[in-house]
Amino acid sequence: MTLLIITGMSGAGKSLCVKYFEDIGYFCVDNLPPSLIPKFTEVILQSKNPIDKIALIVDIRGGIMFLDLFPALQQLQEIGIAYRILFLDATDAVLVKRFKETRRTHPLSPEGRLAEGIEEERRILQAVKDKADYIIDTSNLTPRQLKEEITRLFVEGKTFKGLIVNIVSFGFKHGIPMDCDLVFDVRFIPNPYYVPELKPKSGLDPDVSDYVLSFPETRKFLNKLNEMITFLIPYYVKEGKTQLIIGIGCTGGRHRSVVIANRLAQMQRDKGSSVVTQHRDIEKGDQGG
Repeated sequence: MTLLIITGMSGAGKSLCVKYFEDIGYFCVDNLPPSLIPKFTEVILQSKNPIDKIALIVDIRGGIMFLDLFPALQQLQEIGIAYRILFLDATDAVLVKRFKETRRTHPLSPEGRLAEGIEEERRILQAVKDKADYIIDTSNLTPRQLKEEITRLFVEGKTFKGLIVNIVSFGFKHGIPMDCDLVFDVRFIPNPYYVPELKPKSGLDPDVSDYVLSFPETRKFLNKLNEMITFLIPYYVKEGKTQLIIGIGCTGGRHRSVVIANRLAQMQRDKGSSVVTQHRDIEKGDQGG
């Protein structure tokens, strides 16, 4: 039997996770009191029709009952039931935004300030986060990207390296993304914007990609950048970072940065990294490459 405990910050995407895990064959139970976990798993094991894959969603909604989680996990170990923990996280700013958009109240601050509730929840959940086998930061993930990451980890069986690499292409004309950890300027690469037949296209078109990648300096830059990112990732993971946001900028965010972002993403996937890409400015029109 595969037993997965799903927990994490309120607003980080646990409800979506339930749907995605059901889609891949998990029997999901939401908001189960932690003290019932050992008995529940024993009942499942003794059933005439045992369930192979179970996901239990446990979070702060249970109030003081959440504190029963660690004793329950200890009981699982004592009776020989293996489990894994998936922790969903997001930045405070993203959580505040999500709560305001949905007009929900935080379970720890039904009448108080939202920020205080999030801070208190982080404090309570830190111990279980430290124990987690998987941590997914959903701050910059779309629902589709979250589903892809779950599929990658729990269907394809890829190794979790503790960090999601988010590569964002952008145009300097439109400003640098505020949440980038690293920013690289690729305006030194010859610009397809000035090639008449390439100007109306984007970096997603093979002709533009072939043009950008045809230059020796492009290929050398990509190899060195990929080598540096590969070197850095283990150290970011060691420091507890769960998401690395890399900005790749050109003039308008339509040609060069898109090509470089896509190629770097593929190079990192080949290294076994979990990577998502976003092309922030690709649809902003004729903006100079």
